[in-house]
Amino acid sequence: MVNSATIHALINPLQELWAYRSLLRMLVMRDLKVRYRGSVLGVVWSFLQPLGMMVVMSFVFGVINRGPAEIEHYNVFILSGLLGWNFFAAAVVSGAGSVLNSAALVKKVYFPRVILPLASVAASLVNYLLALPMWLLVALISGHPLHGTLLLLPFVVGLQAIFSAGLAMLLATLNVFYRDTQFIVDLSMLALFFLTPIWYDISQAQRVTLLGQVIELSVWVRRLNPMASLVNLYQDLMYWGRLTTPEFVLRTALTCVAFFVIGWVIFHRYSPRFGEEL
Repeated sequence: MVNSATIHALINPLQELWAYRSLLRMLVMRDLKVRYRGSVLGVVWSFLQPLGMMVVMSFVFGVINRGPAEIEHYNVFILSGLLGWNFFAAAVVSGAGSVLNSAALVKKVYFPRVILPLASVAASLVNYLLALPMWLLVALISGHPLHGTLLLLPFVVGLQAIFSAGLAMLLATLNVFYRDTQFIVDLSMLALFFLTPIWYDISQAQRVTLLGQVIELSVWVRRLNPMASLVNLYQDLMYWGRLTTPEFVLRTALTCVAFFVIGWVIFHRYSPRFGEEL
């Protein structure tokens, strides 16, 4: 049975986080301002960056490499996954360095340290929401049909926010004690980008034979890279207009929640030592 002390240990950080919600809001605004500081176009880059990537990827994989014939409106397909990937990459990279980059604040003022990685994720979420109307515009211009499954998009965005927050908390903790973490994260983002089905349909991935065993690449890419599963959900809802199987959604949701719980527990276990390590 769970005793009252355990329940209090779980609830107290949430109550403290709620009490400091105004600080969280302020840090989110700070992250957004810093991201576009000195930029002429400012927040417009939330639209231009994914739009530019979509154009480049559509040309490379749709024209030069002749994208798959079964994927009509290839630019819409790419953008469906690319927006989610940009949200993830920005949240994880900024979240990993959030505590280290705020070392002076951590050492001088008391506040729930978990606000720092959560603010990075929240700022990336705001950028995603700002860029989302661009997908709608591209879909309309391209003549791609809009499906009712778009109404389920907030659910997938919520799952990704949970997953990104858990990973950001975990990496922020590791980065305080092991400064190589940020470099590993930067390198890993490049590898994960190619292992995430942004410009290809994961269901069309080939089988390979290893040590006499036939391996389904589509299955293992999703198992080893949770973002592959989330991008798959985005593409199903935004591009294909279909509902993903409940079993797949449940596994993805449990993975996201598991990452959040692990990140939350580890962060709160080691956050009291941040001041002395920084």
